[in-house]
Amino acid sequence: AGITIQMSSTLDKLKALNDKLEARLNEQDKTVKKPAAPSRKASRTKPENNQNTRREKPEGITEKVSDAELGKTLINLMGFDANAESVRAENLNRVAELYTKLNIINKAPEIEKLFIYKAMNISGVGLKEEDFGEIRPGKYVQVIAITYEPDKNGKKKAKNISLGYFGKAETLEEAYKNEIIEFVLRWRYEKAFQNLEHYRDLLERVRPGNRLF
Repeated sequence: AGITIQMSSTLDKLKALNDKLEARLNEQDKTVKKPAAPSRKASRTKPENNQNTRREKPEGITEKVSDAELGKTLINLMGFDANAESVRAENLNRVAELYTKLNIINKAPEIEKLFIYKAMNISGVGLKEEDFGEIRPGKYVQVIAITYEPDKNGKKKAKNISLGYFGKAETLEEAYKNEIIEFVLRWRYEKAFQNLEHYRDLLERVRPGNRLF
């Protein structure tokens, strides 16, 4: 019973984070599209035999660079003052921690490129208000990054990239599922900060010089 209460509390905290993200996104231009859901093809695709990757020790950079150093790398890359924007800094530090813990590093070894993607979703687990945190039996859980690349005619098309494979939804441990959700939400949270900065930059280019905001 104690474990059930603890997991429920964790899910409530993730929902609160999601609500905070939605509120920030609502501050942006109404024309900005929400991240597209991963295609069925991407959801059904079973990657290489990586069922146990989450239990393996990450290789390469994580043996030499700590989570704290990876967090600093992201903060420096985004170019903001961590003391002035402590919430944003804390968010990125947690992103870096989950990046190694979930072995996202195995599929995306350069953390500097983690935010080049346009969107990020999870297959096999609901993220909408009506099904938040619910698993989809029979589906494989993956973290799906979405980018846009030109086709042979130069037209941009969405491309789904798997950043992590975690096996069947019904066999996923509750605590681990919550960390996967948290990683995606925190990635989106940082992306929301970046989008707001973009719009501020555009406003700076068009507003009269005598206006304070």
